[in-house]
Amino acid sequence: MSLFDLTGKVAVVTGSTKGIGKAIAKELAAHGAKVVITSRKANACDAVTQEIRDNGGEATAIPCNISHKDQLELLVAETHKAYGQIDILVCNAAVNPHFGSALEIPDSAFEKVMDVNIKSNHWLIQMVAPEMMERNDGAIIIVSSIGGLRGSETLGAYCISKAADMQMVRNLSMELGPHNIRVNCIAPGLVKTDFARAIWENPDRHDYRKEKTPLRRLGEPRNIAGIAVYMASEAGAWTTGQTIVIDGGVTAVGDG
Repeated sequence: MSLFDLTGKVAVVTGSTKGIGKAIAKELAAHGAKVVITSRKANACDAVTQEIRDNGGEATAIPCNISHKDQLELLVAETHKAYGQIDILVCNAAVNPHFGSALEIPDSAFEKVMDVNIKSNHWLIQMVAPEMMERNDGAIIIVSSIGGLRGSETLGAYCISKAADMQMVRNLSMELGPHNIRVNCIAPGLVKTDFARAIWENPDRHDYRKEKTPLRRLGEPRNIAGIAVYMASEAGAWTTGQTIVIDGGVTAVGDG
């Protein structure tokens, strides 16, 4: 059996109808996992679910707005109804409603970033961890960002939230490690997703970022999916509390 085989595992991936979340969900399914596709829009969930099924994978759609605790509770309950358990949790969904000075961010935008990017992950992990503890097995993955490792003049609140995600996995790895539950972060660099469109669609910003990246290109969503499979599978069985950077080498040179 391959170290990366996920046959029989059930994975919930938030924000999995586009970008990095979709790429992770598709790759987990390709390695044998039963995948729950979830985001706010039901039609988008249905489309990705069908795409996975058309490629021979198993998936089900459960729409959810992660900023609402009752919807997260329903997501967990409906996943149990469909598949009986949750073995892999990927917290990918995030928001960034403000691009600009941290001195000018409205309270509502700051609170939204903290609620969605930190508190919602915390809630969902609280809901899923107990069953993993009972089975003495599980993998929890948070998609963070290299923004959590660097300062920013324009993405301040977002970067704070992503640094908090990294600390969350360090804390939880200590608490959940004795129960054989791995908790890790992925920190992507600039990936060509709708989320980062404001940056990579701007020719000047795109060229600057490309020039500052040792591999001389921006990331694609699929470039992030492989590390999620590693973290979710037997291959990552002795990896926990870590933030693994996937950024084309940007943080290696310290400028980008």
